[in-house]
Amino acid sequence: MLLRPGEAVPDRGWLPAAPTGYGWLPLLAGVALVEAVARLAELDATLKWPNDLLINDAKCAGVLAEAVPGRTPDQPPAIVLGIGLNVTLRADELPENPTGLPATSLQLAGAAATDRDPLLRALLRSVADWYDRWRSAGGDAVASGLRDAYLAACATVGREVRVLLPNGETETGTAVGVDPNGQLEVTTATGNRTLAAGDVLHLR
Repeated sequence: MLLRPGEAVPDRGWLPAAPTGYGWLPLLAGVALVEAVARLAELDATLKWPNDLLINDAKCAGVLAEAVPGRTPDQPPAIVLGIGLNVTLRADELPENPTGLPATSLQLAGAAATDRDPLLRALLRSVADWYDRWRSAGGDAVASGLRDAYLAACATVGREVRVLLPNGETETGTAVGVDPNGQLEVTTATGNRTLAAGDVLHLR
């Protein structure tokens, strides 16, 4: 999906969203994915921060977002949003322990439906609905209800975690929340940290 959150859309009443809120877009996609899987596949899914979809603690989907520069220097970037969902992969086709987790598919998890067409339509409708709420609130995840919806779906908050940071360092502690900017709040032995990016491992 190609999103242009920095551009006004007058006929929808959308003002440009501040770039500081763009980090919520992959989390928004995660919330939409949880809703689509619940509605069509009739499976309970959760999210590992920031946006891996888990079913029974196995990874079933992931989300990536990338900023694309505007056509001219004064134009805000666009966001390319990609979602990969394992639908009918067999056990012998699954990757081995991606990001430290076993993998699964909707079919292996006992989904009520695995037809890609209605799954895709449900996902796109849910993304569009949340994107409309988020844009209508000026890109505010709290005012739009997106942060509450994300926290309700997030399996990371309340867990002991190890986070591999982009600079190669590791933080271990308790995930205690997700702040209004979508960053993970972790209480460690040396104090509280707010993490904007990282690969999270849920510790038993």
